[in-house]
Amino acid sequence: MLCVTGLPLIFHDEIDYLTEEQPAFGMPGIGSSSAAEGLLSLDEMMRRALANRPGEVPLFMAFDNDQPSMTVTTAPSPDSPGAEMTIQSFDRSTGEQIGMVAESDGGVMHFLLQLHTDMFLGLPGMLFLGAMGVLFVVALVSGLVLYAPFMRKLEFGTLRVSRSRRLKWLDYHNLLGIVALAWMLVVGLTGVINALSVPIEDMWQANELADMTREYDGREALDPARYGSLDLAMARAREVLPDNNPQFIGFPGGTFSSKHHYAVFFQGDTPLTQRLLTPALIDAETGEFTDARPMPWYYMALSMSRPLHFGDYGGLPLKILWALLTLFTMIVLGSGLYLWLAKGQVSSKAHLREVERLAVPAE
Repeated sequence: MLCVTGLPLIFHDEIDYLTEEQPAFGMPGIGSSSAAEGLLSLDEMMRRALANRPGEVPLFMAFDNDQPSMTVTTAPSPDSPGAEMTIQSFDRSTGEQIGMVAESDGGVMHFLLQLHTDMFLGLPGMLFLGAMGVLFVVALVSGLVLYAPFMRKLEFGTLRVSRSRRLKWLDYHNLLGIVALAWMLVVGLTGVINALSVPIEDMWQANELADMTREYDGREALDPARYGSLDLAMARAREVLPDNNPQFIGFPGGTFSSKHHYAVFFQGDTPLTQRLLTPALIDAETGEFTDARPMPWYYMALSMSRPLHFGDYGGLPLKILWALLTLFTMIVLGSGLYLWLAKGQVSSKAHLREVERLAVPAE
């Protein structure tokens, strides 16, 4: 199930591009989160987003550093579940809305992603799939242990296609398994880490985020009516992290912020550092800088495992390689199941022959 659902998810960007109408931006070729002239202010974009969803509050504002597009996620309250969230897309160069979708209505790719990550069971489903990932890694390691003495008897890559069907499939199973072993270990381990995303985020909130906002302990949650300027908050955050690009803003009360702060998450400008986030906390009422520090090692592991799991960091060639190795894995899994079933049949036939031999009286 994970291979079948993961295969199209590798090409989710390409599939979205082919199946969805691509908007024409008024000012192409500049980053939407940059300070370039001609882009509307963050406060103005937020005003337009909330005008489309009266009575709701902002949860996230995300940026695209390759084109002047941005998204604003709103919901009835800061702690609303994902099913109640709405994502609006805007062209920041013109202020026009270019899309709106409910979090629960993401089409086929959203369905496959949910099935792949938690089987629509939430955290219990994620933890179950994480346990399956651990067993998958254990199976790979045990397979390697069994493969080592096997290879002392045959040359590497030997396929005994003229022998029995079971031996032929055993050779295919071993060859494809050892060729794709490193990749399967990487995908299995990153899948386990991804399955622990909710506990990891909760740990960050309980430890690092709580330490960063300790002086706000005991204060009541900030009312959305008292939120201050987003542009001021962004300017203060850029003063602290001038060589980074903002990826998104978490609003007070959400998963990625405290009850009193705008959390401006920055990413680096290299293929590696753009996966590593650094949050800058800005008091949402006063606009004063509170703290900024890199994410802890366990959150960095989560951030690196997400693109590595889907091959989403090396362009289309790497995605094609990921897809081929996924097909290899499906053949390894299928052949392994066949060998397991065939072994039972062989054992039963051997046992029957032994019984028949013993039943024949000796001359």
